[in-house]
Amino acid sequence: MNVSGINSGLIKINQNPIQNVESGSTSNSFSGVLKGYLENVDNTVKQASDLTVKAAAGEIDNIHDVTIASQKAKVALELTVTIRDKAVEAYQEMMRMQF
Repeated sequence: MNVSGINSGLIKINQNPIQNVESGSTSNSFSGVLKGYLENVDNTVKQASDLTVKAAAGEIDNIHDVTIASQKAKVALELTVTIRDKAVEAYQEMMRMQF
């Protein structure tokens, strides 16, 4: 009897915009990682926008790809806004500190 593993039939979708940051960035500095992340988010949003336009024009038969790309872009943007808000909050907290 051949028993396959749990993960053998799953389709793996890369939904982590941070995952490819280091390979695309030219330096390992914080600014390089941040720049790579923002470029990945921008590419994700552009890809979702392109798929949406193609779906509206009737060029795409599988609407699931459009939905997945749109949700992926939404999550990436929400994560980016959350990180920005936390960075601004941390900056404001440091400015309120008195020595």
